Amino acid sequence: MSDAPDLLAAARQCLDACDPDTKVALTRHHAARQRAGRLPLPASPPPPEPIRMPGRPPRPRLVHPRELPRRGLGSDEGRAAFVHAIAHIELNAIDLAWDAVYRFRGLPVAFYADWVAIADDEARHFVLLRDRLRAFGRDYGDFDAHNGLWEMCEKTAHDGLARMALVPRVLEARGLDVTPGMIVKLRALGDDATADILEIILREEIPHVAAGSRWFRWYCARDGIDPEPRFRELLTDYARSVLHGPFNLDARAAAGFSAEELAALQAVAQG
Repeated sequence: MSDAPDLLAAARQCLDACDPDTKVALTRHHAARQRAGRLPLPASPPPPEPIRMPGRPPRPRLVHPRELPRRGLGSDEGRAAFVHAIAHIELNAIDLAWDAVYRFRGLPVAFYADWVAIADDEARHFVLLRDRLRAFGRDYGDFDAHNGLWEMCEKTAHDGLARMALVPRVLEARGLDVTPGMIVKLRALGDDATADILEIILREEIPHVAAGSRWFRWYCARDGIDPEPRFRELLTDYARSVLHGPFNLDARAAAGFSAEELAALQAVAQG
């Protein structure tokens, strides 16, 4: 494969890669090129192509979330299934970051730098989790998974403001809510290796969600929109079915949520 001549072509290469190892390697390569100033933004790019499924390996099989079995963490198999679920989220997150780079045009250079750096972090997280999964004698693709993250990506392809509000600040931010409790459970079970990986991911996901907050507010300021009421409208329109408390209010506040937005999350989740 020839090296991408610009940032948008690099984003497409990463999105289109089907093999996870290739997707990770391309992401790391292009992120390094972007940091070095070797991936220019085209001056007058054509419109982005319509959104479609990114490159995916033949497995895991994608099923409705209700079809995924509930497994406890008390067995190696249960912990492997849990690590697989997080690895699947991180692989999706690589594509979500690259799609933001590819899809939303004419934005400040800092927008693209943020999402390329986030794609690079998510690739590193996926490798950590896949290595841990292999330590359990399993691999990515061995368990079923769902496609909820990418489905929200598709629903918000037309609107960068909605994408910033809903993908990093609702779906990906769910990790801020649930990960601390999972770390406590894993440490109680003596699985410090998995807990240590989750500590890294939790620490680094706060600035990822904060990037969503920052660019959501940037879009609102550009368009003369009051962010708090708009966030609540978007939650009601798109995210009522995927909001589940309790919420990690401290972590979300650190990630740029206002007190009014935190109240809106709780109200919509309870409604």
